[in-house]
Order: sequence, then C-alpha cells, then structure tokens
Amino acid sequence: MSEVRWQVRLLKGPQKILRKLPADARNRLLVVLHQLEVNAYPEGCKKLTGYEHFYRIRAGDWRIIYSVESGELVILVLEIGARGGVYKNLEK
Repeated sequence: MSEVRWQVRLLKGPQKILRKLPADARNRLLVVLHQLEVNAYPEGCKKLTGYEHFYRIRAGDWRIIYSVESGELVILVLEIGARGGVYKNLEK
C-alpha cells in the first residue's frame, strides 16, 4: 500500500524568506517541510487557537505556520519566521 503524499505549497512570502536564510537554517526548515509531505500533523505540531485549519511546527527558533486542506491533500505554508514575530500577519 502506498503512502499518502501531501502537496506542500509555499506562498511568495515564505519562499522569499527561505531564499534569504543562511544554509543551515534553510536546511533545517526544508527537512520539516519534507516531513509535512508524509504527515500533515507531525509530532510537535500545534493547532493555532482561533483559527480553523492553521497549525504551527517548530524548526529550532523558527516557526512554520501552515493551513491544511484535507479534501485536496494540500498544505499551504502561510508564514515562516522567527518565534514571536511570525504570528503578527495572520488574518482570522
């Protein structure tokens, strides 16, 4: 039986942030993003309070905020940022 694969899509903002990061931080984040392709709810992910389908996962001092579209098997990465500041631009 084959594994279910999620399609991870990044908005332009997170793509730009990834390109500008030092290689070690980028690689750490890419490992987490690849893990999301196999499991949308990996160990350590937290549902964001006040948001229907938003979750966050840590990668060191960095946070990845993402939305899960279960019907389409799509994970949409909304924000990538340092802890604390990453939540400021989220809309309810």
